Amino acid sequence: MTGAAVQWLRDQLGIIGSAAEIEALAASVPDSAGVSFVPAFSGLFAPYWRADARGVIAGLSRFHTRAHLARATLEAICFQTRDVLDAMTRDTGIRLTTLRVDGGATVNNLLMQMQADILGVPVARPLVTETTALGAAYAAGLAVGYWSDLDTLCSNWTLDRAWEPQWSADRRDAAHHDWQRAVKRSF
Repeated sequence: MTGAAVQWLRDQLGIIGSAAEIEALAASVPDSAGVSFVPAFSGLFAPYWRADARGVIAGLSRFHTRAHLARATLEAICFQTRDVLDAMTRDTGIRLTTLRVDGGATVNNLLMQMQADILGVPVARPLVTETTALGAAYAAGLAVGYWSDLDTLCSNWTLDRAWEPQWSADRRDAAHHDWQRAVKRSF
């Protein structure tokens, strides 16, 4: 629902005119000032698996602006990613050292920095961000022998930009704790 949350701000609330506008709006404030947004429009999926969950905006006051809600929306994307990655780490015992990202949302540099901050690991964006189509081409190329092996394909990956985490562990954990409280309110 990450993309749907941005679309909701655009289509239902009119807070932004296009998805691309969210970056500048969210960057106009230093943080969400305590606002948490859980976009559980159709329930919450991994790792919560709660079809009965509903969307929640918590922590609002008269002080808050549409910029704070935009920032909380981007944070929600990042916290949802953290929740899934935390579950994967619990299941496998393997800790993520770098998150390689792709897709349309990766053009949002603020979102990528926030993701690095919330995960506490570097985030790396490739030169080619539409990797679904690229993956299909790679699979076809492997099948017909155009590429000899996966190592050859991996050597084709080229870094466009990387973000290093800037938050302290305490800040990251406190923000995640606030997010989890909002998630519980959505049940």
